Formats: sequence, structure tokens, C-alpha cells
Amino acid sequence: MTEAVERRRVTLDVSPVRSSRPFRNLLIGDAVSVIGTQVTAVAVPLQVYAQTRSAAAVGLVGVAGLLPLIVFGLYGGAVADAVDRRRLVLATTFAQAVLSSVLLAQAVAGVGWTWLLYVVVAFQAGLFALDSPARQAFVPRLLPPEQLASAAALRQVEFNIGLTVGPLLAGFLVAVFGYGTAYGLDAVSFGASLWAVASLPSMAPSGGGRRAGLASVVEGLVFLATRKVLLLTFVVDIIAMVFGMPRALFAPLSDHVFHGGPSTAGAMYSALAAGALVGALFGGWLGRVHRQGLAVIASILGWGVCIVGFGLTDRLWLALLLLAGAGAADMVSAVFRTAILQTAAPDEMRGRLGGVFIVVVAGGPRLGDARSGGMASWLGLQEAIVVGGLLVIGLTVLVALVVPRFVAYDSRHPEP
Repeated sequence: MTEAVERRRVTLDVSPVRSSRPFRNLLIGDAVSVIGTQVTAVAVPLQVYAQTRSAAAVGLVGVAGLLPLIVFGLYGGAVADAVDRRRLVLATTFAQAVLSSVLLAQAVAGVGWTWLLYVVVAFQAGLFALDSPARQAFVPRLLPPEQLASAAALRQVEFNIGLTVGPLLAGFLVAVFGYGTAYGLDAVSFGASLWAVASLPSMAPSGGGRRAGLASVVEGLVFLATRKVLLLTFVVDIIAMVFGMPRALFAPLSDHVFHGGPSTAGAMYSALAAGALVGALFGGWLGRVHRQGLAVIASILGWGVCIVGFGLTDRLWLALLLLAGAGAADMVSAVFRTAILQTAAPDEMRGRLGGVFIVVVAGGPRLGDARSGGMASWLGLQEAIVVGGLLVIGLTVLVALVVPRFVAYDSRHPEP
């Protein structure tokens, strides 16, 4: 075997970029937009902590968006199965740019209204939940099934570039120029996503779609309930995020454990994404893994181990290294969970199942913020992280033992 062939086995598979120009445009546009979005995602909790000096108040940032995320995630999935998904995403992207402009205005005005930050976060979560199921349904229409795992890895690279650059940029902008500059950058960055989506063809659902409404939402949930492997991809991610996500504690950890400031907190946010990015860049092997259920279980166990280690150390370099390891493990889990979903879901159901996916993927960390913030007030900052990581490990092992069918899932013979 030549060195070039061996390298392709290890490094990222970019064949989806070569085979589909619309997918390539979407990847580029979203990469720019994600950077801006992540700048705001870090700037808001930093501003809340600066105003309140409370870890619990930072945890409430996640709670503020939870209900809109659940409601609009489930309903947004039904809408995505009823209308032209391209038009829906154009409208939601523009509205998100407007909300970032509201954050910019409050920062420039210096009003200091923490409640306003919570309100904007709630509206952002609702729009994100409407947008994401439709956006997720784009990819299976642009690529053949055999490229979906590689496409998921590429989307992980795009997303984690944003999660790596965005937090570092947020820490720098907030420390040097203030919150207004951070929010302004986010507002402008949505232009790249608008360009990418506008360049796509029509994305009306197959068969003309199903009218959005409660009956459509229920139909999607019933379908999911009958697909055990699909259902468990959501369950194990909830376990990992609710009990293992430590991000609400980054700002107070920066103050009390690592004796830094916004830049140190930004580095912790960035380390998670940097690990995921490195993992994705060397993820050429992901497309050749067929035991995808086992890969999900193993990666979530890896996440839990890294989180426990993060909670036990007071050395910043080691903390960042462990967060990077956790990010790489989460990336592997995300790639295979996405591939299982996109393979098992028919096009007319992808919006609704994508809505459930978004509720879990985005809602789990928000619940994790509340869990870690509340538990830290009770047990202490590092103790809350260690206990959460141990719960991730124990509950994931329990799932693997109770439902061996999930561990045995093979993409060559999918039985969702």
C-alpha cells in the first residue's frame, strides 16, 4: 500500500466537497456564520457573569433557551417537512442576524439588563430550533448515502473550527474591545450563511410534504418510538451532555481555580472544539467503521473519562488537554449518531427527526449548564464536574448492558 493511500485512510475524506458544489457552498458559508455564532455563545455567559458574579446565573443562560428549543425544535421539524426548507432557512437566518443586532445595541448602550440577555437567548434558541431541522435535511438531498458519514465529519470540521476560533476570538474581543464588537461580528457573519443557502436549489420535501401541526409532530415521535436504535442515539447523547457538559463553570473556574480572566475561559471553550477539530481532520477512518453503535458507546465513555480528569486537575495545560480529548470523543459520537439518523430516516420524516435531534443536541448541554451550575453551588466547582463525569460513565455502561442491540448496530445491515 502506498503512502498516499495510507494517508487517505487516516485523513479527512473530502469527496463530498468535490462531488457537490452546493454542499461545498453550504460548508463554507456555515463555517463563517458558526464562528460569529460561537463568539456570541461565549460573550453572553461572560457578560452575565460580569454582571452577576454567579455560576448559577450563568447556568440560567442555558435554561432560558430550553423551552423555546423544545417547542420550536419539535414543531420546527414538522414545518421543515411541510415547506420549502431553503426558504425557511433564509427567513430564520435573517431573523437571527436581527437578534445579534439587539445584543450589539444593548452592549453599546451599556444598559446592564441581565434579563434582556436571557430574553434574546430564548428567541435565539427558538429560531435555531426552527432553522436546524431544515438545514440538516439539506445534506441527504445533496449527496449519495455512501458519502453521508464523510459529510458528517466535514460538518464537524466546519462546526468545530467555529467552536475553536469563536471562543478564542470572543475572549480577545471582550477583553480588548468590549461586548459590542463581539456581537457586531456575529451579526455581520450571518451574511455568509445567507449567501450559501440562497445558492441552493429548491428544497421542498419529497411527496409534497405533510401539513405542519400537532398530528405531524406526534407522527414523527411515534415513528421514533418504534426505532430503538435511533431512539438510543438520543438517549446516550442526553446522558453525555446533561451530566458531563462543564461549560457553565468555565468562567468561575477561570477565576477561582486557574486564576485567569475572560481569555482563560475562552481557551477552555475553545479546547473542547479544538479536540473535536483535530479528531475530524484525522477522521478518514470514520467512513470505514460499520459497528457504529459500539463506536458511539466507546466515544461517550471516553468523554466521561476526560471530564472526570478535567474536574480533578488544577493545572491549566492539563485541563485544556483533557477538554480537547473530550471534544474529540464527542466528535466521534456526533458523526456516527448523525450517520445513523440520516441513513434510517426517510426524506419525508427527516425534518421531524431532525427536530428531535436538535432538541437533544442543543437542549442536553443547556440542561447540563443548569445541572453543573446548581451542583457547583452545592458541592463545589470541581466536585460537580467529577460527579457528573462518573455518572456519564456509569449510565453509558448501563445502556450498553441493557440494550445490546444498540452496541451490535452495523451500518451494513441497518435495523433502526
